[in-house]
Amino acid sequence: MGRPPCCSENNDLKKGPWTPEEDEVLKGYIQKHGHDSWHALPKRAGLNRCGKSCRLRWINYLNPDIKRGKFSEEEENLIINLHSNLGNK
Repeated sequence: MGRPPCCSENNDLKKGPWTPEEDEVLKGYIQKHGHDSWHALPKRAGLNRCGKSCRLRWINYLNPDIKRGKFSEEEENLIINLHSNLGNK
């Protein structure tokens, strides 16, 4: 029962930390072709990684649209105001 694994156990997929070279391959591929199918992306890009691993790497670390760093004072006040009005919704 349940879902099948995202990657077959027979493949020798690389696990562990990403190398800077892998990061560049992933960034270059997504910037050129986009990311319509995360499942097919590693094979198309020439990466020996799982599609889920590529998706998480892009979303959490490589996406240039992600704002990093501390919240501005305005953002912090907005969060506090919304939390006081809405609670933990």
